[in-house]
Amino acid sequence: MARRQDIDRVLREWHYEPGEISARMVRAGDGREVLQMRVEMGLLQLEIEGRPDGQRPGRADTYFDYLVKIAAKAGDPFELSPEQCAEADREFMQFYHRRVCWLALREFRRAAADADHTLGLMDFTRDHSPDEEWTLSHEQYRPFVLFHRTQAATLATLEEAGPKEALQELHRGLQIFRDLFTQYEAEEQFNEDELVQRLLELRDTLRQQYDLKPSLSEQLADAVAAEQYELAAKLRDELSRRTGKTI
Repeated sequence: MARRQDIDRVLREWHYEPGEISARMVRAGDGREVLQMRVEMGLLQLEIEGRPDGQRPGRADTYFDYLVKIAAKAGDPFELSPEQCAEADREFMQFYHRRVCWLALREFRRAAADADHTLGLMDFTRDHSPDEEWTLSHEQYRPFVLFHRTQAATLATLEEAGPKEALQELHRGLQIFRDLFTQYEAEEQFNEDELVQRLLELRDTLRQQYDLKPSLSEQLADAVAAEQYELAAKLRDELSRRTGKTI
């Protein structure tokens, strides 16, 4: 009898839920762990280490690593070719799929690591982009990746070190968001941004759940955001007094 090659049984046993990320860890035939994601007409299987498709472009762990080697050998200026842009996009998508799977499985440290890889690749492709239009088409996704990174790192820190440290991690992520809005001269949009709002909701939830008061740094950031400059000046002076550093 010919060996079956369809996945009918898997699809019957693992129902697809529209609007939800369905992911699981399973053992492959050789014993290694792999990550699976249920999609509408099938499933994706991803490696949990290195590049999600298990490939080693140019014998490097990822295509990002391979590009770094190519750029170092080529010297300045180095510009991505159309083929390299397409391969970078493939890696962006693979790491996106694995990142959302890690989030669904509450593997927050792994999600943060994959977000860091994507942000690093975004930095590289921005710096070596063939044109501004291509750059902007990718930079538009930076806030979304930063959101995932901040959310995952905060929740991982909560599990590993506790709520105070988690709030510090969240504050760092919000500052990176603020810097990004400043870079694009859109500071007035910061407080109204949907992703920022979701991070602020996470901050408030952590404070309420663990009965934590805002730190001086957080109070200062909130005062500046609300344009309460007199209060901000007082908080800055108090923070400088406590830390011994000029803020």
